[in-house]
Amino acid sequence: MLLWTRSRQKPSVLVLLMLLFGGLIASIASPPMFAQTPLWLRYPAISPDGKTIAFSYKGDLYTVPASGGAARQLTQHEAYDAMPVWSPDGKTLAFASDRHGNFDIFLISAEGGAAKRLTVFSRAEMPTGFTPDGKNVVFAANRQDKPTNSQFPTGVLTELYSVSVNGGQPKQILTTPAQDAHWDKSGTRLLYHDRKGYEDELRKHHTSSFARDLWLYDAKAGTHTKLTNFAGEDRNPVWSPDETEVYYLSEQSGSFNVWKFPLANPSQTTQVTAHSKHPARSLTIASDGTLCYTFDGEIYVKSPGEKDSRKVTVNIISDAKENEVKYQQITTGASEFAVSPNGKEIALIVRGEIFVTSVDYGITKRITNTPEQERNVSFSPDGRTLIYAGERNNSWNIYQTTIQKSKEDEPYFYKSTLLKEDPLVSTTAEEFQPKYSPDGKEVAYLEERTVLKVINLQTKQTRQILDSTKNYSYADGDQSFAWSPDGKYFLVKFLDKGRWRGEIGVIEASGKGTIRNLTQSGYDDDNADWIMDGKAMMWQTDRYGFKGHGSWAAEADAYAMFFTQDAFDRFRLTKEEYEALKARDGKKEEKKDDKKDEKKDEKSSVKPVTIEFDGLEDRTARLTMHSSRLGETVMSPDGERLYYLARFEQGFDLWATRPRDRETKLLAKLNAQQGAVRLQQSADGKSLFVLANGTVMKVDTGNGQTKPVAFRAEMNLNANAERAYFFEHAWRQTLKKFYDPKMHGLEWSFYRKEYAKFLPHVSNGYDFADVLGEMLGELNASHTGGRFRPRPNPERDDETASLGAFYDDSYSGDGLKIAEVLDKSPLAKASSEVKPGVIIEKIDGETITPAQDFATLLNRKTDKPTVLSLFEPTAKKRWEETVKPISLQAENGLLYERWVKSRRDLVDKLSKGRIGYIHVQGMNDPSYRVTYSELFGRHNDKDAIIIDTRFNGGGNLAEVLTTMLSGKRLTKSTPRGQLVGTEPEERWDKRSIVVMGEGNYSDAHCFPCAYKAAGVGETVGMPVPGTCTSVWWETLMDGVTIFGIPEVGIISALDPSRYMENNQLEPDHRVMNDPVSSAKGQDLQIEKAVELLLKQK
Repeated sequence: MLLWTRSRQKPSVLVLLMLLFGGLIASIASPPMFAQTPLWLRYPAISPDGKTIAFSYKGDLYTVPASGGAARQLTQHEAYDAMPVWSPDGKTLAFASDRHGNFDIFLISAEGGAAKRLTVFSRAEMPTGFTPDGKNVVFAANRQDKPTNSQFPTGVLTELYSVSVNGGQPKQILTTPAQDAHWDKSGTRLLYHDRKGYEDELRKHHTSSFARDLWLYDAKAGTHTKLTNFAGEDRNPVWSPDETEVYYLSEQSGSFNVWKFPLANPSQTTQVTAHSKHPARSLTIASDGTLCYTFDGEIYVKSPGEKDSRKVTVNIISDAKENEVKYQQITTGASEFAVSPNGKEIALIVRGEIFVTSVDYGITKRITNTPEQERNVSFSPDGRTLIYAGERNNSWNIYQTTIQKSKEDEPYFYKSTLLKEDPLVSTTAEEFQPKYSPDGKEVAYLEERTVLKVINLQTKQTRQILDSTKNYSYADGDQSFAWSPDGKYFLVKFLDKGRWRGEIGVIEASGKGTIRNLTQSGYDDDNADWIMDGKAMMWQTDRYGFKGHGSWAAEADAYAMFFTQDAFDRFRLTKEEYEALKARDGKKEEKKDDKKDEKKDEKSSVKPVTIEFDGLEDRTARLTMHSSRLGETVMSPDGERLYYLARFEQGFDLWATRPRDRETKLLAKLNAQQGAVRLQQSADGKSLFVLANGTVMKVDTGNGQTKPVAFRAEMNLNANAERAYFFEHAWRQTLKKFYDPKMHGLEWSFYRKEYAKFLPHVSNGYDFADVLGEMLGELNASHTGGRFRPRPNPERDDETASLGAFYDDSYSGDGLKIAEVLDKSPLAKASSEVKPGVIIEKIDGETITPAQDFATLLNRKTDKPTVLSLFEPTAKKRWEETVKPISLQAENGLLYERWVKSRRDLVDKLSKGRIGYIHVQGMNDPSYRVTYSELFGRHNDKDAIIIDTRFNGGGNLAEVLTTMLSGKRLTKSTPRGQLVGTEPEERWDKRSIVVMGEGNYSDAHCFPCAYKAAGVGETVGMPVPGTCTSVWWETLMDGVTIFGIPEVGIISALDPSRYMENNQLEPDHRVMNDPVSSAKGQDLQIEKAVELLLKQK
């Protein structure tokens, strides 16, 4: 995660945008609102009479005549209002809004006025229409499946509900994922498209098992009929006026267009529109057959009989909801820091800008003022200059800012008045991560993320130290290098001998030498630095720590390597021996001082670094006493004390170790969370500075006392300019890092221009994430798209708690009738009398009625004592119990455990105890340990095992899981004829089968491919979409916007001719779990797996 010679006059937003996009979007600079042609008009819905179109723009709802004209604003709220749908009489609109922290259903008159809230559950609820009588709103949400439903419990598989226009308890229509659902006029048939897995909603051009299909649900017969079989996307179905045809959006023509087919013959499809380059979205239809949808950010209609669609002219006259530029004062959220050489001030990166603050007084000075991002800040050795990287003019460049007045007049940045910024390295290549040489005469930096270069500050000449073949950068900032104290060498992390594991090497700073591998461990080695005046290096390695099976959870240690035998010998001295040696050395130094000339140069000379390569691998020592989740480390100048950030419990804490006597203690309790956790030491070694949880603290190395270092970062935030930068950054990062340099054959520059034009019409995170998502979706790749994750707001956000039970939705009286109590739920206590059939009449004294959603009574009740008034109808007994409701997240865990147990019980029943069952939840260390425990514990005596990977979202476990299942018996251990074990002990040497489906993602695609390539066994289920790539999800500097790039393409032995991305894996035995059987509790895929294993010998 990520994480100029400047005029004193601040450039205008227009100039910034022109600089960012190289003139591509100069023509779309925002004119005055009254003259603006709006773009990025979203979710259009045409009224039943075909006269009016409702839509969303900049997070508010509008209506406009279908013939075009002035738009009328219906809502003006700080929240995001979207997805309007019309009531059958055309008088009311239902819509979704996040006014309470999550998307709920609201109603508003088509003429405007106050909005009325209908739903209160704290998960997204999205309207799709009304019931034919107009009395209820139909919506999709992840609230609660029926207890009989056998589908995997995940939030992406929503249920379908209706709620009265008067409010009240929603009623479930379908437990099946039915999205964009629409009733016919009789209310007996329902059109919808399905959802099968995790893929991004805005991905385009793919043909895979995940792609959506259209279905028809017959409410009277209880049947679901699949209507489409196109391998790509079919979605958003609507009824023709006479209900004999279905109109829908499909990518059959390459881009989303409107298509149709007769309901009597769904295979007879006809293309209705002929758009290209961009998708048609959000299809609706009027009673007269007029179609309405968006294309390229604008609204189109097509009337019956017309050959072509017509663009609807929309004029919007409205004022902005908020100031374009907002003043902000930020006192937390720093992502990087650097301590000045004198330890008096600290440079900080806060929301991509550089500030310098006084350590003692909290006075803060802003250094940069751009909408773009700066990072990698540090001080020059004399403390008079800051060096950093800035992403400007469509590239990362290196800049310096220097105090212009004398040191006597302005000794500190935080008190400076006149600064000058100059570009140091600014080429067409991307350069960042600058570091001054110890003498301040040169700067090392990375070019294009992996090439190590040096620039001489006087001559401006550059030289290459390490070429790009020695490294691969997965995430910006993942490369490390360090100058030697004498400036003659670099320690570098690099890749060696075709293995993607870091090694530590040393190379001459002259650029003339070759790299020499110092560690040669095969484990992951990183973060090397020089210690003890260059006599040794310290680095981190996971060679001896706990290693997670998912490859991401390794514990590490700090190690030292000594470059001379003398340094190593001194290090190994006992405490007593070392004290005696220091005393002798002290006397020698006194004699030397007596002989020195009084006029000697006061500047201390730096001793040349000496490296004795013979025997180097034997001169290493472990510095940390305990392997841990290790953060940054620093060594005291004399090498007698190691300070490090380590995570043993909840978060990172500051620890100290004396390597000579191994004394280790907790220096400061921080509980710092993963992310920006940094550690630096003052030059004199008397203080440590820690960046943790967005704030900085100073730690006295003598007594461990901590003191906060305050800062107040003041900025005028221009959100529009920042979003323009985010867009450019994401576009270019994708260009630089996408696994296929040909960008899947896409004209990537074309789409940069096409989607940049929408930016002036975007004012919120949701719309911006979708602009990114639509652009990235053009690549037809997995693991990408835009995300917006707004920060929690406890004063606004609802939080529905759970009692951990299923309720009987056929019950219509007051209260909630228990259908099932989940194991481990608040109602499953030994003292509780709650069981199926019991009715919860009241929650904290408030009666539960059908006229009220009971979620209201559980709002913000997580872990709080809550009184339930209970009634047992058979015995006519009433009583009360006090429980502590759990969060919806905790309920998810219980639902998952219930689902796994039910699958295991099913397999046990069908096989009569001969076959075991394991679900692999994720491709990670915890899931591996569950799999190992179940396989060699619960199921070790079984004849065969079913490995279920459905809805596994990925990770990095394919190799070890395949290996674990591919054992062949080599020996038996039989003392005195008793079988006590076999070898291999940690590999399954009996039959297995893998169950998979459309919800497998990422490494859950890699695994069944590896399983097949190794010839371990067969697969059953549905095809797995081709998503086996490695991704980097980058969080932008606002902390709430995220985008993904699939960076590493993977080629399987099953098909060495192509990447696994977009290369779907077909099962050996294709079995679909259809909606009806799943709703009734059947699992046809598991049943088939048992059948196949029982037939095998």
